Order: sequence, then C-alpha cells, then structure tokens
Amino acid sequence: MMDLEQTRFNMVEQQIRTWSVLDQDVLGLLYKVKREEFVPAAYRAMAFMDMEIPLEHDAVMLTPKMEARILQELRLKKTDKVLEIGTGTGYMTALLAELCAHVHSVEIVPALHAMAKINLQVHGTANVTLEQGDAARGWPKHEPYDVIVLTASTPVLPEAFQKSLAPGGRLFAIVGEEPVMEATLITCTAPGNYHSIFLFETCTAPLKNALQSEHFHF
Repeated sequence: MMDLEQTRFNMVEQQIRTWSVLDQDVLGLLYKVKREEFVPAAYRAMAFMDMEIPLEHDAVMLTPKMEARILQELRLKKTDKVLEIGTGTGYMTALLAELCAHVHSVEIVPALHAMAKINLQVHGTANVTLEQGDAARGWPKHEPYDVIVLTASTPVLPEAFQKSLAPGGRLFAIVGEEPVMEATLITCTAPGNYHSIFLFETCTAPLKNALQSEHFHF
C-alpha cells in the first residue's frame, strides 16, 4: 500500500506539477479519486505511468497529466452542469463530478458504458447521468451546459458544441489531425459570441464518428 501511495505521489509531483498543474483542488483530487480503480485490469500496473492506456474500440484513457490539465483549465465550479463526450472507464467523469453539480456523460461503446457504470457505482459517485449514444457531433439533450469536455480528439469541432454552452460556459476540445492537434479552450462570452484560446499541441485518438475535415484533391 505504501508503494502504491508513493507511486501516486510521484505521478503528481513528477508528471503533473511539472506540466504547470498547480491548482490545489485538482492536485488533491488525484489523491482522493483512485485512478488505478478505473483502469482495466490488464493495464492496472500502468495506472500511474505517463502514457495513454488502450481501451476497447481504439479508445484510450488520456495521460494523467492531460486529465489534470483539462480540469485546471476548465476552472470548474460547484454549480456547473457538465457534458462529457466519451465516458471511457468513468475516471474523468468521477473527477469532474467531484468539482461540479452534475455530469451528463455520453459513451458510444456499450462495453465502456457498462464498465463506467460499475466503476462509478463502486466509487459512490451519485451526481452523474450516464447515457449511451453517439455524441461526436453534439448532444443538445440537456443544454445549455456550463462546461463541455471532449475526452478524445476531433478533426473538426462541430458548431453544435459551442451552441450548447451557457453564457460563461467553457468547452475543452483537442482539434485537428495527426501529427499535430491543438488543445483548445472556448468560452461563451455572451449568447452567440465565443472566445477561443490555443493551450498546447498534442495528439490523441479521435472520437468515433468524429466530424472530418474536407480534403480537396486536384
């Protein structure tokens, strides 16, 4: 057990702090929500490594530092209603739920949806609504949202996500195609007005059925 906690401490101090994640609420959460409990059994030994963990149907768990950085950038409030696109194993869902009022999380892969449901029940996370479906191009069902998080990349960001934001709402998305994608934070400054900032370059797996860019051939 001591080795496990030391490894968790090393993850926070060596991977996450060094990537400019300094928000104490976020860092504290990484000790409270046990990441290894949400990692598929075959990869549990890798739970604290600086790597993406493979899931079914070409999905991945983001790296620990990416998960933490997303939480910090979104500046979640206890009153926020959050939409998460891509539940995965439910780990990011659990982190979001600790910081906001309610999370609506949508997963397209039935096996992952089922896994997340069990993981979140075991963890005792109650303020989450899990739904199965294809939300790669939007999920207006419960809009407006204060926060929207895409946990996988999209070559093109559908406008539907921005339109689902409440005034003051924030949207995190990784936009683009290999080899370089841009982590982007979009804020709804007023109804119909949006401010977008580029955070950093990265590369990760795309959402299933993500909106594709048009490639012109001459």
